Amino acid sequence: MKCAILSVGTELLMGEITDTNAVYLSRQLKELGLDVLYRYTVGDNDSRLTEVLELAFNDVDLVITTGGLGPTDDDMTKETVTEFMGDHLVEHKETVDALREIEVERRHQFSQNNFKQTFLPSRAEVFATEAGTAPGFALEKDGKIVICMPGPPREMTNMFEKRVRPYLMQFKEGVIYSRILRLFGMGESRVEYEIHDLIEKQTDPTIATYAKPCECSIRIASKRKTEEEAAEAVDEVVTQIKEIVGEYIFDENDKDLVNVVGEKLIANGISISAAESCTGGMFAEYMTSVPGISEVFERSIVTYTERAKMEELGVKQETIDKDTVVSEDVAREMVEGLYAKTGSDICVSVTGIAGPSGGTPEKPVGLMYVGCRYKGTTVVQEVLTINFSREWNRKYGTMTMLDMINKMLDGREIPTNHRLK
Repeated sequence: MKCAILSVGTELLMGEITDTNAVYLSRQLKELGLDVLYRYTVGDNDSRLTEVLELAFNDVDLVITTGGLGPTDDDMTKETVTEFMGDHLVEHKETVDALREIEVERRHQFSQNNFKQTFLPSRAEVFATEAGTAPGFALEKDGKIVICMPGPPREMTNMFEKRVRPYLMQFKEGVIYSRILRLFGMGESRVEYEIHDLIEKQTDPTIATYAKPCECSIRIASKRKTEEEAAEAVDEVVTQIKEIVGEYIFDENDKDLVNVVGEKLIANGISISAAESCTGGMFAEYMTSVPGISEVFERSIVTYTERAKMEELGVKQETIDKDTVVSEDVAREMVEGLYAKTGSDICVSVTGIAGPSGGTPEKPVGLMYVGCRYKGTTVVQEVLTINFSREWNRKYGTMTMLDMINKMLDGREIPTNHRLK
């Protein structure tokens, strides 16, 4: 079944709130094997809503709307959809009774406009609400179906799980199984170039690359009769992709690099400390986003100045004088000084030029040195980013620290030079 998702609300068009409903529904419909062809957003305007419904039904069999089912005057989705589908509104006794029960439970009398929600299309299959006051419904005409759900995400997700998903099971035509590979150190265009032959001959499974800040991902998806068949097909393609770009893959199931690293540290009881310069505490911010990381993450010291590096980490003045603070030797002394101070199983350091100023022809903005010490071995990597912005450079430095830790934990080789490909 071909589907479209239609989000209703002027506040969505104005950018006042983020449309998380559409993202959620796209994922849920994919899991049911239903094909989402379009996502639309329209304001609280009945004529434009009608136009979008007409447009969508040129290509799809099912339109799912969210928003515009409440008690106020600008909640007009129900009325517009009912007219579009050639039906009329009638009072729905079960919804009236439900509102009266809520009044008793809350010891609060609803204003009369709340009972606008009790009028529903006469032919509708009604979806009762457990998380709000506005019911949803499905309405069919000439083989086309509109499903209307409330806009507040908590109400919408509750209704979808309890009422709409079971309703949609009758249309399930197969199962879509997908995996998302996450890569660091290789840009989207280079990834696509490297796996071009696989992409060219794809039918099912499908392969798509996506750019993300400082990383990229590859989505492999297959639609088959059973999940087992789809998974087998996807896994075969994943194996082929890993043979080509496997050294850059840090996760095979769409997990963030910081979570990959954090979970390995926690699972193995490996303590970690960091010394940050150009990242300015971003590494610590990332690490502390991982649940349970307090078991292993001891500290991160932001040594932003030369003085801080010398006083906190024992970096030598002569080392700085020889090649400035942005150098391999300073990164090495930072990480060794951090180990002497903390004794953590893993120690990691970074020093560099985040920009936008401070660079020279010899040491451009975006140049960084990342050091990592584990099991008595210290490795320093020279990193030169594509200089997009100060924030991008800081994030790329943080991601490089995580990437080095991840590779050292896995016993993989770390090159001394890192260039984003």
